[in-house]
Amino acid sequence: MDPGAGAHYSARTAEEVFRDFRGRRAGMIKALTTDVEKFYQLCDPEKENLCLYGYPNETWEVTLPAEEVPPEIPEPALGINFARDGMNEKDWLALVAVHSDSWLLAVAFYFAARFGFDKEARRRLFNMINNLPTIFEVVTGVAKKQTKEKGPNSASKSNKPSSKMPSRPESHSKATKVAAPPKDDDDESGEEYEEEEERDNTLCGSCGTNDGKDEFWICCDNCERWYHGKCVKITPARAEHIKHYKCPDCTNKRARA
Repeated sequence: MDPGAGAHYSARTAEEVFRDFRGRRAGMIKALTTDVEKFYQLCDPEKENLCLYGYPNETWEVTLPAEEVPPEIPEPALGINFARDGMNEKDWLALVAVHSDSWLLAVAFYFAARFGFDKEARRRLFNMINNLPTIFEVVTGVAKKQTKEKGPNSASKSNKPSSKMPSRPESHSKATKVAAPPKDDDDESGEEYEEEEERDNTLCGSCGTNDGKDEFWICCDNCERWYHGKCVKITPARAEHIKHYKCPDCTNKRARA
């Protein structure tokens, strides 16, 4: 067993540590999603304390923890197999996912400390990590839901009025179109590409362009088309008080009827 390939690790920059993080994360996501049947079988409660390891080459392994003390790198949660038959499978996988997220952060910032990262390098590393969905979000389906909610083109897939309500920038609501986060050197996750594609393909129902992608947008609750706030004379502050927004076209149709 090579627990995390820590002994031969030579990364020295935030971008290299992030690549290591992303590889381990991909391996653990495989274990908990596409390879879940194999993972489930390996986590036999009758066996000793087992750990789920993710490796930089995007592979995973269920095995015993390292014997040396202290270990070369932080160790994953111990004994994940013991709870397998004592709870619902989805809940168990979600629990393992949470512990896996914690381990990935521990390993990444272990390297940050080991290689003497300064405040700026640690901030850059955390920002790159934070732009990826957590393993928990991927395993439970939250990540897919958030990606849909962020993209205006997915408006037709949700009937909840609250999902079209404009909100503060930190919200995941799909009503307010906000700028893409600043790109770090090595942050090229597929999720960001999908969101950028959605932003690029969305046209304002009033002016017919997608200019001002970083500006405030609002979605009509009736026809589910998107509009620049300035084109329909709706400000973010005013939108906060609108429960069900109807665009000018839909409003005029109702008046004529």
